[in-house]
Amino acid sequence: MGGAALAQDDPRPAKAGKRATINDVARVAQVSKKTVSRVINKSPFVRENTRERVEAAILELGFTPDPQARGLAFRRSFLVGLIYDNPSPTYVVNMQQGVLDALRGSGLELVVHPCNRNSDTLIEDIRGFVERQRLFGVIMPPSISEDERIISLLRDLDCAYVRIASVALDEPQAMVVTNDWIGAAEAARHLADLGHRRIALVRGPDLFRSSQVRGKGFSDALAERGIPLDPAYDLKGAYTFESGVDAGHALLSLPAPPTAIFTLNDDMAIGVMQAARDRGLELPRDLSVVGFDDLPMAARVWPNLTSVRLPVRDMGRMAAEKLLAPMHGVDPAALKQPEVRPALVIRRSAIPAE
Repeated sequence: MGGAALAQDDPRPAKAGKRATINDVARVAQVSKKTVSRVINKSPFVRENTRERVEAAILELGFTPDPQARGLAFRRSFLVGLIYDNPSPTYVVNMQQGVLDALRGSGLELVVHPCNRNSDTLIEDIRGFVERQRLFGVIMPPSISEDERIISLLRDLDCAYVRIASVALDEPQAMVVTNDWIGAAEAARHLADLGHRRIALVRGPDLFRSSQVRGKGFSDALAERGIPLDPAYDLKGAYTFESGVDAGHALLSLPAPPTAIFTLNDDMAIGVMQAARDRGLELPRDLSVVGFDDLPMAARVWPNLTSVRLPVRDMGRMAAEKLLAPMHGVDPAALKQPEVRPALVIRRSAIPAE
C-alpha cells in the first residue's frame, strides 16, 4: 500500500517512454487542464508565475501539442472577432482595414459581428458568437467597448480582448485610448478664434461615451474662451447622416441661427451641410461646419470638411497588434499604451465669422 500511495502522490506520468499528454503537464505543474490550455493558447488571463510553471512542465516532459487537434479544439488560433455597433459604415470599414493590416501574415482571419447595444438579447448574442467561433480574441470599438457586461462575459469565456475607447476603461494591455476630449476642445478653440460666438453642437447618442467626452471637451473649451453653450444650440444626434440633416434644419430654423456648427462625427457634419443647402444657404459663407473623425469622405465633399482627425485605421491596427502580442512572445502587461492624439485638420468648411 505504501508503494501505491507513493505512486499516486507522484505528479509525474507513471509510464516511462509514454508520450506526454496535457493531463501529464497539468499534474506536473499542479494546475488544471484548463490552465494548461490557456498557456498553450497564449491567453493573457494567466498569472506569470503560473505560466512559467506550466511552461517548465511542458519543457521537462517534452510535451508537444498536436496542431491538428489544437486547431479543432481551439479555433482561437485562426479567428479574431470585431464586435461593433457603430452606425457609421465608413468608420467600420476603416477599422476593419486597420485590423486586417495587423493580421496579414499571421495566419489569423477576421470575422465581424455587428450588433445593437440596445437589444435585449445583446449579451446572449455575443456569447453565442464567441462560443460558436471559438475566437482567438475580440476587438471592440466604441460603444461596445464601453459595456462592462460584455467585458465580464469575455472574461468568463476566457476570451482575450482589446477595447478602443475615448478614455481608459481597463488595464493598459487591453486598451487603445483615443483621447477624444483633446480633439473636441481643439475644434472649439478653432471656431472661437475665427470669431464665431453663436456656435452650436450636435452630439451623438447618450449610450456612446465618446459623445459625452467629445461634448465635454467642446463645451469646456468654449467656456475657457468665455462663450457659453446655449441650450438652444445643443442638440442630440445619432451619429448618422440623417440625424445631421434633422439637426441642421432645427438649428437653422431658430430666430438667431448659429454661424458655426460642430458635430461629433463626420456623417452628421455632412448631414448639416445638406440641410444648409436645402435652405438655400451658401457654404461656408453663411455657415461654418466642423466634424469629427476625419473619415476619407471629409476631403471629398464640398466645401472640404474641417474635421478632427482620429486615425481610425491605425486604431484598428494598434488593437489587433495588442491582441496578437502573446503570439510573438510579448507579455501583454509589458506593452505601452499606444499614443493616439486627435488633431484638427483645417480645410474650407469653416471660415471667419462676418
